[in-house]
Amino acid sequence: MSNERTVDVVIPVYRPGEDFREALRMLQAQEVLPGKIILMETVSEEAGPALPEGPVPVEVHRLRPEDFDHGGTRRQGVSFSNASHVLLMTQDAVPADTALTRRLLAAFEDPSVAAAYARQLPKEGCILSERCTRAFNYPPESRVKSAADLPELGLKTFFCSNVCAMYDRAVMERTGGFPGKAIFNEDMVYAYGLIRSGYKIAYAADAAVYHSHNLTGKEQFRRNFDLGVSQAQHPEIFDAYPSEKEGGRLVRTIVKDLLKSGKVLDIPVFLYRCAMRYAGYRYGKRYKKLSEKRILKYTMNRNYWRTYQNGTD
Repeated sequence: MSNERTVDVVIPVYRPGEDFREALRMLQAQEVLPGKIILMETVSEEAGPALPEGPVPVEVHRLRPEDFDHGGTRRQGVSFSNASHVLLMTQDAVPADTALTRRLLAAFEDPSVAAAYARQLPKEGCILSERCTRAFNYPPESRVKSAADLPELGLKTFFCSNVCAMYDRAVMERTGGFPGKAIFNEDMVYAYGLIRSGYKIAYAADAAVYHSHNLTGKEQFRRNFDLGVSQAQHPEIFDAYPSEKEGGRLVRTIVKDLLKSGKVLDIPVFLYRCAMRYAGYRYGKRYKKLSEKRILKYTMNRNYWRTYQNGTD
């Protein structure tokens, strides 16, 4: 690996818990140390856990809740880096080992790779259906994706997750990086632009983080409402490569896995959560027909609508 490759880490932070503390501890222990860890902290009244000491400096940039944006905040965080590569993570993603940055950087040995994302492993206490979902979306086999894979993979060609994804910073500067305004899916929107520009996206299965959620039906609804909104705002991607087919394949696969595991009683609960996810998604796709009151009730990101006021345009 070239000695010229360096990496900084960018993490949006809001009311972080102990996962965040463990993530920082693991980042401070990487075989290939980051130059610095850039925290984009949305100010809250609650103090987060004390930052662990280590060899990597931690740089904190604070912003008001109304200024947070999934795309814009990450773009700003990247602007504070001079490294050749930037690793974007969420505050609840914990590196599985000390080789995370080294293995992600290795994906860029191919000069056409502009982004590389890590495998997500379920955390301790994760419910079985969520474990199956993680296995479906993050298999043990690595893969490099390009425009040539569109006939086979469709929308999955653009799949890339900022839960843990590394990017070539020079390419980001040339291509514009994440969208300036994004309620969700800023990673896939940017990945779409990379693929269309002739770059490749690597899925590095040997680079892993622990990340999973046991969401309630209501939480699934609200999360997928914002997902649907993001898809409606980018028809050039999601109309051309609809996600419903992949979603149906996921449901069928997980039901089969639950049956094989003898967890028959888990199937109704899983299907209920799927129904809530789909309902939220469908409402999100039709957000322009909803009142502001309903949008603010359904969304996970109220400040997005209050700041940009484009929910019912």
